[in-house]
Amino acid sequence: MSLTKRSALMAGSIVTAAAAVIGTAAAGQAAERPSALPPAGVGRTTIPAALRVPDGNKQVAVLQARGVQTYTCANGAWVFLEPAATLWKSHDPQHRAVALHSKGPVWISTTDGSAVNAAAVPGASVPQEHAVPELLLKATATRGNGIFGKVSYVQRLDTKGGLAPTGSCAQGAQTGVPYSATYRFYEPTD
Repeated sequence: MSLTKRSALMAGSIVTAAAAVIGTAAAGQAAERPSALPPAGVGRTTIPAALRVPDGNKQVAVLQARGVQTYTCANGAWVFLEPAATLWKSHDPQHRAVALHSKGPVWISTTDGSAVNAAAVPGASVPQEHAVPELLLKATATRGNGIFGKVSYVQRLDTKGGLAPTGSCAQGAQTGVPYSATYRFYEPTD
């Protein structure tokens, strides 16, 4: 399925999930919002070796995300289905949405329409206590000329929450587990 068709098919569910996420944050959970993360090398002592972006790429955006990791019940166990999150610029105290993150995984700019699909780089995962792992992802497809139009790599860092529920479940049940993360986007240096 093409990136354009996939984006169109998911638009309704993404907007619904984003509205729920924004509504939850607006309903008094501002204290739980992740803090802004400075550019690479500032404020964070190190990026694990497994998550480092190869030479020849430069950071072009640092966005904070808040949303859910959605799980479905299959054969009595919770299985990851998809993310749904809203992203904003790290330095924006009002957390105005600039992108949506959903199944693919894909990130779609709400300001310029550009998009990037990515896949986890094998072996580029760092487990976190009480949170989904930090990841390095490599772009598999891009669209548009905006912020995501030339993205080559994405780092998911500073994860909080999002782990699958424990215990048994009813076949076909679904649940969203709140999470937050910092996403750093890179593109090739010219």
